[in-house]
Amino acid sequence: MRVVTISAAYGTAGSQIGPAVAERLGVPFVDRAIPNAVAEELGCTLEEALAHDDRAERGLGRLLSGAMRLPTVTFGGVDMYVPGVMPLAPEEFVRRTERMLRDTARNQGGVFLGRAGALVLADHPGALHVRLDAPVKRRIRQTATLGGLSEREARRIIEENDGARTAYVRHFYKADPTDPSLYHLVLDSTAIPVPTCVELIVTAAEAVD
Repeated sequence: MRVVTISAAYGTAGSQIGPAVAERLGVPFVDRAIPNAVAEELGCTLEEALAHDDRAERGLGRLLSGAMRLPTVTFGGVDMYVPGVMPLAPEEFVRRTERMLRDTARNQGGVFLGRAGALVLADHPGALHVRLDAPVKRRIRQTATLGGLSEREARRIIEENDGARTAYVRHFYKADPTDPSLYHLVLDSTAIPVPTCVELIVTAAEAVD
């Protein structure tokens, strides 16, 4: 069973490339299913779970910076209070996310987008770890064009998402998600067409022992 992790900077078409790679390899594409499953297991809503997700625009990045003030929000072992549901510690969300990643990889294989997959599944036999990245100017241009946004709005979205994703990996794994040594393959999907990126990833995944 093939396992591919994709770490994608915002604006690099990860949500297009991931499903296409999964279809080609005949394995599940695992993205929003992970936080949704964790939310069900913890007894909270998806929105509350996504407050701790690595790609939540106003989620973990703002929690870590202190810009979002919620009752008893701390990091370092103290539970976070979420009104109406059981206390939810960020560490608990991450621990259960890791377990689901490992279980899915072992039982079904899959293409995993985000969730620090390259770190969580670093020791999974035969896994291919991919990073999609590009200069921020090209990511802004691509986001603005595809989303029908102004470049100013595209820049804001990219900065907030980059901040949340980087904070997630640095806080919980003490690593830099842009570090190329974490990956087997690094692609600029704003310069290389999406179908070519898919082909390169599929070829590499099939070649990994």
